[in-house]
This record gives sequence, C-alpha cells and structure tokens, in this order.
Amino acid sequence: QVQLVESGGGLVQGGGSLRLPCAASGRTFSSLAMGWFRQAPGKEREFVAAISWGGSSKYYADSVLGRFTISRDNTKNTVYLQMNSLKPGDTAVYHCAADFGSLPMRDYRSPNEWRYWGQGTQVTVSS
Repeated sequence: QVQLVESGGGLVQGGGSLRLPCAASGRTFSSLAMGWFRQAPGKEREFVAAISWGGSSKYYADSVLGRFTISRDNTKNTVYLQMNSLKPGDTAVYHCAADFGSLPMRDYRSPNEWRYWGQGTQVTVSS
C-alpha cells in the first residue's frame, strides 16, 4: 500500500506562489509515477501535472504550463508542485496521486489511471 499526504495549501493573493509537497509512505516511491490533480467545487477532478518514476518525463495541463512545475526527490519520498503566477481560477483542492504503471505521462491525464490518492490540500487564490 501507498499512503500519500499533501501539505502546503493556503490562501494566497493572485500573482503569488505556493509549493505543495506530497509525502509518500513505503520503500517503493522510486518506482511510482506521481501526479497532481485539482478539484474545484461543483467541477470534475482535473489533471494538473505528472512526473515519471525517475523524474525525466513530465507532462502538464495546458492551463498550468509555464506557471507550475512538478518535481520529485526520491531520497525524501516526496513530490512537489511549485505554483507561480497563481490566478483565482487555480482555486481548488489539490490532490496527489500515484501509480506503479509505466504509461507515457500524457496518458495519465485521466483520474482512472491512478491507483493511490491523497486527501488533498486546499488552495485559495484571491483576486
């Protein structure tokens, strides 16, 4: 089993930045593809970014490309989402996801491709 715990959410003004860490349990972190999704009230869960087990392959949603960066530290069992130039439209609960599969990162855009999920952390961007 893999347990995921997100942190780092909060209230930030538009144009500001936040970094979200997601810590994973277990000794298999370096074998996991990792991703971030977000869900705003009344909306479906939306893909944000994904990173391969070694960190060499990354994929982003068009809506965050150039503003958000996904990274990982396999020595700390942690994946990060650096969010810059935040907009009110980025307001959502951000969830970390993990999977042992080896699909190309662009094929991980559907929530159905991910096996493990964290509880999420709230990000609110004020205008």
